[in-house]
Amino acid sequence: PISTHHAQENVLQRVLQLPVVSSTCQTLQRKYSSTKESHPLMASVCEVYERGVQGAGALAMWGMEPVVRRLEPQCESAVAVANNLACRGLDHLEEKIPALQYPVDK
Repeated sequence: PISTHHAQENVLQRVLQLPVVSSTCQTLQRKYSSTKESHPLMASVCEVYERGVQGAGALAMWGMEPVVRRLEPQCESAVAVANNLACRGLDHLEEKIPALQYPVDK
């Protein structure tokens, strides 16, 4: 369904809710989990990677916090405009490509 309330929407949430995207993410998550369970060496490598990603994300957020606080008013406006444009583009895609509404196996 095409939505017209772009101001309250988050384009990333909308994309993640598309059946084709959500079913792909679920499939990848299941494969990742089964690979970790099946191969102990792979599991240890994955855990190191996951901890590294979490640490890098936390460090990046800590470093960006002062900048974001200073730019917050301008950022909010720019993000709202970008989100609105992206939602309109997604509306167009959903209208032109009905397959986005079906899971990957269909």
